[in-house]
Amino acid sequence: MSAFRGILTGYGIAAIKNKEAKDNAKMEVIKSAGIDFFENKVPQHEKEMKLYEKDFNAVALVHGEDIANLFGDADAGFYGTGKGLDLVNGVIKQKEIDKERLKNFKFSSQEDRISKKKSAFQKKSDQMKNLTGIGGMGPGTVENQLEGFGETETSDGTTIPAPVDMGTMEKEVEGTSDTNKDTSINQDISTLFSDRPDTVGVETKYNSVSKAVNEQMQYGSPIYNAADGTTTFNIADELRTTSNAHIRIASVMTQQDNSISQIDAVSRSKQELDNQTVTPFNILASSLEGSNYTSGNGRDPAFMTGGKGGNIDVATTQIKTANFEGNIRQFLENVYANVLLDDGKGNTDEAVFAKFLENIPDNFVINAGTKEEQKYKEVIASSHSLRNYYSKY
Repeated sequence: MSAFRGILTGYGIAAIKNKEAKDNAKMEVIKSAGIDFFENKVPQHEKEMKLYEKDFNAVALVHGEDIANLFGDADAGFYGTGKGLDLVNGVIKQKEIDKERLKNFKFSSQEDRISKKKSAFQKKSDQMKNLTGIGGMGPGTVENQLEGFGETETSDGTTIPAPVDMGTMEKEVEGTSDTNKDTSINQDISTLFSDRPDTVGVETKYNSVSKAVNEQMQYGSPIYNAADGTTTFNIADELRTTSNAHIRIASVMTQQDNSISQIDAVSRSKQELDNQTVTPFNILASSLEGSNYTSGNGRDPAFMTGGKGGNIDVATTQIKTANFEGNIRQFLENVYANVLLDDGKGNTDEAVFAKFLENIPDNFVINAGTKEEQKYKEVIASSHSLRNYYSKY
């Protein structure tokens, strides 16, 4: 062998060994990826699929299937963590959802989404099996099976890399990672969202609390002013007292909680208005055997029917509830002093008191059957006026 031939051979052997070293290093990457996939990714996927269904059901139970499907189709990681409801609530607290447009959207079913996720993961699993020639084994078995992976032994005992395109393999292995998951909401879906108001007076749909209350509750017919964009309402006379009290409680709610939307404020304040001005009389009706209560409005007075019939003396008629025992007058004056909305100055709010007064049964009296008989609502109205008058001084 000439010296020149020996030099060429030396360079050739060195190049082969260098290539072997690089390829074997790459094979170690594949080996590690295989072990990680079957040891970590597979159990993680199985757990995620169980939680995916659980998260969807929790959101559907609280917000309805349309909202649950909306966040499912967004595919932004809302489901599959076990915290789906919390994540959705976090968005809803900050964003308004156009529920009218939502009705026109066609969402995929939860079954389809789960099927696609399982299919996508199965594709990754098949890729890994094709790369490693194994699958469905425990991590220890996988590691043993991957010993010497990618290498073949020659007749002289040396090993050479298998004829595989490493560039393709590396891309496939990278494809098994979830780190590049798309977290953007589909543009069409995102059009359903708008920012919620973060301060009182800033709205997306309503110009004011009063408009929100009257529009949603239909206390009156709206009158739109095209010139300046304002809206006024022609409130029905029999609903004016209810409307004023409802607006007052809703206003206080939005002042106390800047994050509450005016849509939510309307429903929550209506519930609170009923708690203060209707529920006490329903409690009385249940305490007076055989009685039924009808609330009042500007057209028809409230009335307590059934029972003994006729007028009911609030000062002598005793009742017993889970939290109170005494006469009706004591019960109602306790509601007046401790339950009705405070005006912020230590007095009972005028608008809410007016609704409370309207709901006092017309046949509630004091000194029943005597010359001094008087409707109880007149007595408490007089007391309220004097109390507010003297509180100014």
